[in-house]
Amino acid sequence: MPVNPVPGSEKFSYRPRPAAEVRELASPHVKLHDVSTEAVTRLDPLTYEVVRHRLEAVTDEMGEAIVRMSGSIIVTDCNDFNFAILDEVGEAVQMGLYNTELAACSDMAVKWTLENRSANPGIRSGDMFLCNDPWVGGGLHQNDVSLFAPLFVGDEIFAWTAAVAHQVDVGGVSPGSWSVNSQDVFWESLPTPPLKIVEGGHLRSDIEDVWLRRCRIPALVALDLRAKIGANHMAQERLNELVQKYSADTVKAVMRRMIDDAEQRLRAKLSEIPDGEWTAVSYQDSARQGDDGLYRIRLRLQKQGDQMTFDFTGTDAQADGLINCTFAGIRGGIMPVLLTTLCGDLPWSPGGLYRCFDIISEPGTVNDCTYPAGVSKGSVASAWATTNAVTECLSGMLDAHAEYSRNAMSVCVGSWDLALLAGLDQRGGPFVNLVGDPMAGGLGARPDSDGVDTGGLAMIPMGRVPDVEMSEFSYPMLYLWRREEADSGGPGRYRGGLGGSSAFVVYDSPAPEVALVVSGGGKAMPQSSGMSGGYPANTQYDVAVRNSNIRELLSQGTVVTDIEQVQGVHEPMPPHLETKLGLDDVYFLAWQGGGGYGDPLHRAPDAVAADVLAEKVTSAAARDVYGVVLHGDKTVDHDATVEQRRAIRRDRAAEAQQPEGAR
Repeated sequence: MPVNPVPGSEKFSYRPRPAAEVRELASPHVKLHDVSTEAVTRLDPLTYEVVRHRLEAVTDEMGEAIVRMSGSIIVTDCNDFNFAILDEVGEAVQMGLYNTELAACSDMAVKWTLENRSANPGIRSGDMFLCNDPWVGGGLHQNDVSLFAPLFVGDEIFAWTAAVAHQVDVGGVSPGSWSVNSQDVFWESLPTPPLKIVEGGHLRSDIEDVWLRRCRIPALVALDLRAKIGANHMAQERLNELVQKYSADTVKAVMRRMIDDAEQRLRAKLSEIPDGEWTAVSYQDSARQGDDGLYRIRLRLQKQGDQMTFDFTGTDAQADGLINCTFAGIRGGIMPVLLTTLCGDLPWSPGGLYRCFDIISEPGTVNDCTYPAGVSKGSVASAWATTNAVTECLSGMLDAHAEYSRNAMSVCVGSWDLALLAGLDQRGGPFVNLVGDPMAGGLGARPDSDGVDTGGLAMIPMGRVPDVEMSEFSYPMLYLWRREEADSGGPGRYRGGLGGSSAFVVYDSPAPEVALVVSGGGKAMPQSSGMSGGYPANTQYDVAVRNSNIRELLSQGTVVTDIEQVQGVHEPMPPHLETKLGLDDVYFLAWQGGGGYGDPLHRAPDAVAADVLAEKVTSAAARDVYGVVLHGDKTVDHDATVEQRRAIRRDRAAEAQQPEGAR
């Protein structure tokens, strides 16, 4: 399998080096502040806790700063951004509770910058570097734009701060930079390796002009850039205050101990879990518009003592399409699951956590692609599918331990159901809107509880679904509904959390139509896998109703609650499509729930009846999947239920005895 097929691309196919190697490469050109092991050892517990909590508070303030200054709903409402504090060589000390995929790769971009920018153009006080190159890091696809800044104490680099957010549009042939016809990166937005956009505290207008020239909505992207500049300024002010109060050596000693403590405590947990090996395969069912291929990510997780190995050997070759992710996507697929399942009570210091596992991958594969593979969907395609496989394996590992099994979870909302609108808004200006409704995905079931209905995305703990009224105010949209969908959670002894659906029309746009980009896998096969006999959640289902009678229905005062009420040509959406949405068209999207846990025939019949009464499960699913028969008043018919479950088990046994080809 070819590695780095384009000459000269080796420089950008980055694998983060150990801190000592980064220090050695950068030291001839910049001075780096370090602290002795003795200083870390001498640190008293009270000072450590005070400064540690202050560093956590600084990251929270960075989040507040970004939200207050950004004008993008993806940032202000969905919280699709994050931030981090890193030490002088790019080891991540603290990260926020927002999109953990993003901050988990900030260290890569900082280390690359130290290695490749220290000599030319140099790294000086007041500088900030912008990057959206997934092969370098700092994000998983071109829309993930990071801005990171060195913090100097005297003439030494003491630390780095980094802010990263999804930008709604950064160019490329398709609106929103989701190039569904992509065959390689040249169809997509240009990846930009780290460049100095702020120099000596001043925003360089020439570099900013080059950056914004590619965007369809430059004013909004410029505002987000300033939000990240402001967040970095705020964080560095707070860090300077800490240094002045406690001294640079003391604060650095706290950073060192935070990283070491995260490593030691995770290793202690791993040591308690039985050694073993777990495997999983996750799927994607299309690589680009018109493609119906199936792409597999294979994972073998080995746990020996206090060390894990994530081995992706055997993953399919990179695709001619937009679904590939770089090595940053593998890291971004692993770290969110690790943080939420194993590290909920540990410091979120990725610099220490990364020491506890190794990654084996094959360059040139769908989740470790080489340049110039298409990557514009990488964050919610191969990186997301990597997260699914990691969730299965890590949860299987946890399920082998009596205490930690409670943190195991089936796969949450197995893929992102993307609908992106672009055109002229109700005020006559250009707009691009990434519909954020699937942020209300269903969370996976646990060994002792149901998944949370429309609970969010596991990799974005602080994620939110955007407010309907804010979406309608900002964009030319009118919602017909947004709700939870019955039977969308994976059946099991414990049910997966429900997914949802929404339906809307283009409203009050001066143009006769708007652009629509559809990009959502999980339509040919479910991707929210269950655990321990639990079933997967629903598949995605998107429909455009063309030339509908929706205007007539609305003028009559009809409250539309079902897409079947709307007359017109019902056009199911494929996984990838670039098309138009007219003023008389209705768009319906239904996204995935979470996987179930345990055999659904073991679910308490009264719990199934309660779900039917609450319209979370239909009566048909109760009977056919859970084996629970209900009376007309939705109470359990216990005798019929016993017989129905026996019948389902007999059918299972008969099917299992059939030859493989006859099933």
